[in-house]
Amino acid sequence: MLQQVNGHSSSPDTHGRKPLREDLQEFLGQEAPLHLLDDLTKVNPVMLETVLRCLQARYMADTFYTNAGCTLVALNPFKPVPQLYSPELMKEYHTAPQPQKLKPHIFSVGEQTYRNVKSLIEPVNQSIVVSGESGAGKTWTSRCLMKFYAVVAASPTSWESHRIAERIEQRILNSNPVMEAFGNACTLRNNNSSRFGKFIQLQLNRAQQMTGAAVQTYLLEKTRVACQASSERNFHIFYQICKGASADERLQWHLPEGAAFSWLPNPERTLEEDCFKVTREAMLHLGINTPTQNNIFKLLAGLLHLGNIQFADSGDEAQPCQLMDDAKCPFRTSASLLWLPEDPLLETLQIRTIRAGRQQQVFQKPCSRAECDTRRDCLAKLVYSRLFDWLVSVINSSICADPDSWTTFIGLLDVYGFESFPSNSLEQLCINYANEKLQQHFVAHYLKAQQEEYAVEGLEWSFVNYRDNQNCLDLIEGSPISICSLINEECRLNRPSSAAQLQTRIESALAGSPCLGHDRLSPEPSFLVLHYAGPVRYHTAGLVEKNKDPIPPELTRLLQQSQDPLLKVLFPADPEEKSQEEPSGHSRAPVLTVVSKFKASLEQLLQVLHSTTPHYIRCIKPNSQGRAQTFLREEVLNQLEACGLVETIHISAAGFPIRVSHQKFVERYELLRRLHPRTSQAAHSPSNKGPSERSLHAEEATLQPLLQDILHTLPALTQAAATPGDPAEATPAPVHCGRTKVFMTDSMLELLERRRAQVLEQCARCIQDGWRRHRHRKQERQRQAAVLIQAATRSWLTRKRIQRLHTAATVIKRAWQKWRTRMAFLASEELDGVEEKHGSQAPHSLSSFLLPHAQTWLLGAIIRLWPLGLVLANAAVGARGFQRKLVVWACLQLPSSSPSSYTVQKAQEQAGVTSIRALPQGSVKFHCRKSPLRYADICPEPSSYSVTGFNQILLERHRLSHV
Repeated sequence: MLQQVNGHSSSPDTHGRKPLREDLQEFLGQEAPLHLLDDLTKVNPVMLETVLRCLQARYMADTFYTNAGCTLVALNPFKPVPQLYSPELMKEYHTAPQPQKLKPHIFSVGEQTYRNVKSLIEPVNQSIVVSGESGAGKTWTSRCLMKFYAVVAASPTSWESHRIAERIEQRILNSNPVMEAFGNACTLRNNNSSRFGKFIQLQLNRAQQMTGAAVQTYLLEKTRVACQASSERNFHIFYQICKGASADERLQWHLPEGAAFSWLPNPERTLEEDCFKVTREAMLHLGINTPTQNNIFKLLAGLLHLGNIQFADSGDEAQPCQLMDDAKCPFRTSASLLWLPEDPLLETLQIRTIRAGRQQQVFQKPCSRAECDTRRDCLAKLVYSRLFDWLVSVINSSICADPDSWTTFIGLLDVYGFESFPSNSLEQLCINYANEKLQQHFVAHYLKAQQEEYAVEGLEWSFVNYRDNQNCLDLIEGSPISICSLINEECRLNRPSSAAQLQTRIESALAGSPCLGHDRLSPEPSFLVLHYAGPVRYHTAGLVEKNKDPIPPELTRLLQQSQDPLLKVLFPADPEEKSQEEPSGHSRAPVLTVVSKFKASLEQLLQVLHSTTPHYIRCIKPNSQGRAQTFLREEVLNQLEACGLVETIHISAAGFPIRVSHQKFVERYELLRRLHPRTSQAAHSPSNKGPSERSLHAEEATLQPLLQDILHTLPALTQAAATPGDPAEATPAPVHCGRTKVFMTDSMLELLERRRAQVLEQCARCIQDGWRRHRHRKQERQRQAAVLIQAATRSWLTRKRIQRLHTAATVIKRAWQKWRTRMAFLASEELDGVEEKHGSQAPHSLSSFLLPHAQTWLLGAIIRLWPLGLVLANAAVGARGFQRKLVVWACLQLPSSSPSSYTVQKAQEQAGVTSIRALPQGSVKFHCRKSPLRYADICPEPSSYSVTGFNQILLERHRLSHV
């Protein structure tokens, strides 16, 4: 069993017996190499001062990313650095065999999560939590991570799949500018501050290819539509349509050049985000066509004109407030752009409907000027929030994949950073509450859970003290009494809310909380909360009303009467739909407040995060002015203290981030025993335990010898992997075997995986060698079998060919015999008839017309044997060349004697008929038919004395002349 190797300690007495001050001075005196420390766990000693000096040195050297154990620290450069986020750099981190050995970067975190999804040990879902103050660069970090995943998680093989993947990537990337245009705004600390939280779920299939994404939003700051703080701006989209619309669109939307709007402060400021063309192109790629876009922008223009509506005070409370003279034109323009009837719109803003009594009697009461302004603002907020939710649903329908097409996901959490303004209300309370929950998730998952697990597993571990923010969370959301519960209780009470009374209740009910501060000198009713990132003062004025988020039912009914196509979709006419403001008369349902909805959605988000393997990116803002190359130590120091970075470095330096159960460790790395085979026998004594206990004991007893064999191979693996001259590599990697798990560092996991890959490669080579040998033997056997089959086939074909030739020769022979017999019979009949007819005539001398006996025999032999010579001359095998010609000549050529010696004198010259036995002296005609034999139709070379057929010979009528 290997013991852990801990080169860092939280105790100052363990550093070579030197005083802490001397170590600090020695470290800070090394100014030159400070910017080369890419991991803060290498800082020695680990203190706020040393960490701060290291970050400052790296920031001034234009190195903006630094590892801090399990966390990546990202400093906002406040200037464009295009080469730091190029596609070539993305591919470099993706294709690197060991990306953790490259320079720290958000791409290394992205590649680590992507490879963890592909891991065979525990392929669980991954998540990246991007946290930090407002203006620290969280939105930019999330945007770059999405581009990185779009590049590396799309590698289809076919062209059609490549086009589909490109379309999905483009839609996912195009969702960013749309959501930033409608959900981000310029604040005091950030020109592109997210005024909503979002969790982006990047969906991957079994091949780790991106098939889609899903976006979930949290708490849009819709009050910004109608109320903006000093030196801040409204949402970006309002400035985009005012600056980027064409002349025709301005005329259509009633947005003339230089027009002033109450809800459009600081229009003279020009930001990089005021790009209307980019937003329109992104919406087009997401499936929002041009007519729908024009409809959206027309509604936004109507909201701007709605903000210019002002009411005058009414002298009589029984009379409604009237419009001011300069507000009548904006009122008509807003009504026309929203397609709302003017009279019902004005009446809805001026008169409030009240239901009272058991019978729910309806009363109408004129509103005061403040109430008219509130209803006007409520109308604008209602339309904008519904429009934003509709855009999110459109984006999800465009980029979300079918549930059956993806198996794992990588989540990106980008929430609003910690905020503290001169005037803080319910929005800041919810934002800081979310940051407290995320900080508690980090503390519970990393700082607290890991140390407790070390103690349970039996590791020799000295606990590192850390700052726990559980007290602050108890103050905000605790049970039974907390700030949220008191605000919700005020909302349930049917009485006017008083800011001073709410302050008194909070201070008296929560006086014992250590995170509740007191400031008696504040001129306005407020309470102070000591957050982990610093104290924040919240004003109680308007807190209850914002938590109620009242929506008058007459406003909803009015919007349902609109003839605008988009408003009909946003506000469908559903008779069964009941708003929260008009409960039934017999049972009053609990009011669903803003805090309650936000708390529920936050709990759901944390459940998703707990089911994943989290990775943390801490964004640090070097200065609050947004200037490049400016590092304000005090501001950075406060952020480092708030996020507990020093404690994180301590635990990361001494801890074990990789934890694998014994069973999975043995299953995955049992192959390493091949490198150093050992034979270990485990003697087991009989046990009297129950069956389940005996099975567990037997399983553990079986695993222990295997586990010990694997662990004993690690020193040899470490020495084999050590680089000559590098003592750090020769140091044994820290591994600890706990009661149920094996703990190791990232470097040790990398070494094990590399050795496992080598063993698998050796096994693969052995398998390949055996397969090639088997395939070669099989091919040799098949070749020999093919040779035998070919030989047998050729022999069979030759025998069949000879048989066919023999059969053909037999048929020819029989046909020739029949023909010769017939010809002999006809000749004899003819001669006998002639002799009988002319018997009385005096015969000539026999020597004058009869052939000698030898010549007669030779002629008969030639006539009998010429068909056989014809067959042999035309056969495929046999006589060839000169022999063939000799055979033809011998069988068909007449003797070389004089023709007169073997001619037959005709018996009757007057009849003109030559004897059948006489040789033809003129032309001979043959009538041939197609023969079924193979070579029957092939004739030898013609000659003047050759006979080429078997048909009857037709003799010409002519007289034979004696030569």
